[in-house]
Amino acid sequence: MAHRIFPKEEFLLRGHAACPGCGATILLRHVLKALGPKTYLVIPASCSSVIAGPYPKTAFSVPLLHIAFAASAAAASGMTEALEILGKGDANVVVWAGDGGTVDIGLQALSGAAERGHNFIYICYDNEAYMNTGIQKSGSTPPKAWTTTTPTGNPGMKKDLPAIMAAHRVPYVATLNPAYPNDILYKVRKAASIKGLKYLHALSPCPPGWRYDSSLTVEVARLAVETGMWVLYEVDHGVFRLTGPSKHLVDKARRKPVEEYLRLQGRFRHLSQSDIEELQKMVDEKWEEIARILEEQKR
Repeated sequence: MAHRIFPKEEFLLRGHAACPGCGATILLRHVLKALGPKTYLVIPASCSSVIAGPYPKTAFSVPLLHIAFAASAAAASGMTEALEILGKGDANVVVWAGDGGTVDIGLQALSGAAERGHNFIYICYDNEAYMNTGIQKSGSTPPKAWTTTTPTGNPGMKKDLPAIMAAHRVPYVATLNPAYPNDILYKVRKAASIKGLKYLHALSPCPPGWRYDSSLTVEVARLAVETGMWVLYEVDHGVFRLTGPSKHLVDKARRKPVEEYLRLQGRFRHLSQSDIEELQKMVDEKWEEIARILEEQKR
């Protein structure tokens, strides 16, 4: 299908400063290919601030605004208004922010932009900790995961930002995963076709932060979906739909055990068997909730 054909042009150039196996750069490469040259990036303090390269050079071949940690959604709101005035309303304004700058520090500005309905795409690349400053826990860190500030495992829960944004009644919310580029292309282009604020939440495996070999990024990302730990879905004007492989995983028999995902990552190495069983139970309960949502939508 034409809408799932990636262009050959590259917008994330060689020689950038990302770690080997960085999930964020895989994601961003696909996102920029999906949107093309009429894209304006807004990036708060994050790994991507470093990946872009030092001034006056950059590894991104589209316009880029570096902005303070808390202000990305506010800056994108202003940029969208300015481009409209300049007659460039067909441009794609995209916030590209980490989980720390989204679920924690940037949440207030994001919520305000959603309330106002500004026309841009907000993408959180979620590596589940503050990776750029030392692998500290964020509001998006999974339960029981090791970070430098939770050395015995995170005692809290992972904040469900896609659900929070869906509760804002924005027109489009979706999840992404670097192991499924066609799903990325479809959702990013769909988001670009819809007016208003669109929120995309992407799993972004991080080799140094998750403590796995850099060659395993795509395998780790794929297992996150196959075990049901990461659900691929979209909420299109309030209608919830599973996408990609997740469409077939409501049946527990088709999901792999969460242990297959956990055992590849050093951040879960300290888990006991009872810890793993507890996480498995959390995943199973999440899928039971998804099954109820799908059943209710049929009525």
